[in-house]
Amino acid sequence: MKCPKCQHTSSKVLESRPIQVGNEIRRRRECNNCGHRFTTFERIEAAPLLVVKKNGNREEFSSEKVLRGIIRSCEKRPVSLEQMNRIVSETKLKLENADDGSHEVSSDLIGQGVMSGLKEIDEIAYIRFASVYRQFKDMNEFYCKMKELMDDDSSNNEK
Repeated sequence: MKCPKCQHTSSKVLESRPIQVGNEIRRRRECNNCGHRFTTFERIEAAPLLVVKKNGNREEFSSEKVLRGIIRSCEKRPVSLEQMNRIVSETKLKLENADDGSHEVSSDLIGQGVMSGLKEIDEIAYIRFASVYRQFKDMNEFYCKMKELMDDDSSNNEK
């Protein structure tokens, strides 16, 4: 593992810790050359998860791309980066565990997973994400979705 400070290739592991979601290990390392401490993550290499887009194109699943969409929808909202990362990790884990052997998932499943996570954390971020993901054609569609959300909320408060 190269040191990010001096590029030396020898380091020692100071601490290893499993990460909550997924099969990852976080390692704190120290460079044997300059003493700089840094963190690395180790995960099992699996077959890539391919996303089938609405137009039929396929691309490799990108956690970073999903996170960027979530960050945009959570702008100026009280949602922490940790919560956003958790939504990405949980969504990806569900997709990998629901694997039917094809290693392909539709972009709809990803959007639904993200919306489900956002709905639990912040309704405004959920609506923002849904408005882009569902590509509302006009205010009527947007209003119907908001009304649906408000109706769900009021029925949950009555219980």
